[in-house]
Amino acid sequence: KWGHDRCFLVGKKMFCVTGMDGPYSVSFKTPPEEFGILIERNGIIPAPYSARYHWVMVEDPNALRPAEWRRLIEQSYELVKGKLPSKIRDNL
Repeated sequence: KWGHDRCFLVGKKMFCVTGMDGPYSVSFKTPPEEFGILIERNGIIPAPYSARYHWVMVEDPNALRPAEWRRLIEQSYELVKGKLPSKIRDNL
């Protein structure tokens, strides 16, 4: 979808993106109340161009524990899926 980035989609909407080349980074959507907490951690910043939609960019994979990675990516999936039109959600 974006050249050298790998985009993960639900109903044609992106919920996670990671760079395939260059420095490590993974971006995903968060709930507004968790956004501020996450960007206070070392290795996590507001995602360029999409922070206003509560997306974060993880620049250091050790900024999150494995269980946190799983929860946050699943949460991003559910947040994006929840905003899809019901007709699309029903067909997933």
